[in-house]
Amino acid sequence: MIERRLLPVARAALQGFPALAITGPRQSGKTTLAKQLGGTKPYASLEDPDTRQFAESDPRGFLGQFQDGAVLDEVQRCPSIFSYLQGVLDSDRRMGRFILTGSKQFGLVEAITQSLAGRVAMLNLLPFSLPELQAADRAPKDLDSLLANGLFPPLYDRAVDPASWIKSYVSTYLERDVRHSLKVQDLASFQRFLQLCAGRVGQLVNLSSLAADAGISRPTAEAWLSVLQASFLVFQVRPHFGNLSKRIIKTPKLYFCDPGLASWLVGIREPGHVMAHPLRGGLFENWVISELIKELANRGDVSSVYFWRDKDGHEVDAVVERGTTWHGIEIKAGKTVATDFFEGLDFWRSQSPKADLRPWLVYGGDVAQTRERGGVVPWTGIRQLLDAL
Repeated sequence: MIERRLLPVARAALQGFPALAITGPRQSGKTTLAKQLGGTKPYASLEDPDTRQFAESDPRGFLGQFQDGAVLDEVQRCPSIFSYLQGVLDSDRRMGRFILTGSKQFGLVEAITQSLAGRVAMLNLLPFSLPELQAADRAPKDLDSLLANGLFPPLYDRAVDPASWIKSYVSTYLERDVRHSLKVQDLASFQRFLQLCAGRVGQLVNLSSLAADAGISRPTAEAWLSVLQASFLVFQVRPHFGNLSKRIIKTPKLYFCDPGLASWLVGIREPGHVMAHPLRGGLFENWVISELIKELANRGDVSSVYFWRDKDGHEVDAVVERGTTWHGIEIKAGKTVATDFFEGLDFWRSQSPKADLRPWLVYGGDVAQTRERGGVVPWTGIRQLLDAL
């Protein structure tokens, strides 16, 4: 079993809360981690129709089976159970009794906020990070394989063709679950919308343009994007303000939870398709940003990843605040470091009033470097950057 970096944080949470909720996209490893944390606790999946019917029709009887707690999988499938779970947790304040998982953020977060506030710790589990796979000696052999196949756990714990698995994932979870949540009747329009989103990774979100290209209304595009976010399939990175110029652009950027998912949606079916693809740079940026977000999530950290860009086009791909330190990160897919790679970082440093700035360059090459203009990190050595955050 490949050990997840979230494991010690999750174990600590179980020591201080009656319950733990693990959220994240489908197939990110939530069930495996929950069972590992639960040990000998009984397991019940609310995806199972019979189990869900029992929980919905007799929630007290259902929860009464688990006097010492349980692992309840995909618990957002039975929203009515949360108010009853509140009573169970309040009647017995032992820590770490229940472990819940969910893959739809809006249902789970709303239910916990309303019924279980203060009783449940919440953590996010995303697909494997590169350091997790490197620690298990299971990492992709080259950058194009990483970008084409992605980092979903099933691709690394069984013999399966990545393109076939992702195709199934798209048809099963995106085109079934997400469409069901949205009550989408027109599959073709939804598929086109997904492909257009994937083609815009690393770009500023323009809902009007996205809607026009997909042949849908702007409110529909906004609603579809919102549900994709709530399902942890895409995320938006907000601009960093701080005390910088008022010219900062306020529009967020769009990314997918996994580069392999975005790659498949834009037509990439094998690593050999990546090298000459026009979106290679965007997919590489998507992967680096996702690694930053995974690292913070694996620490149980509420910090966010931002980007910085002004109206004149000066830009830094990622900014992460750690206390009084700001890490600025430029992301380039090229295998050779060029001097102009640092121009955005140089300008950012000149415009920032803060003294404690840490510039970084993550690139598609193989050699780490220490330069006056910033630390240079190869894609295989991204752990160096993550550890510095």
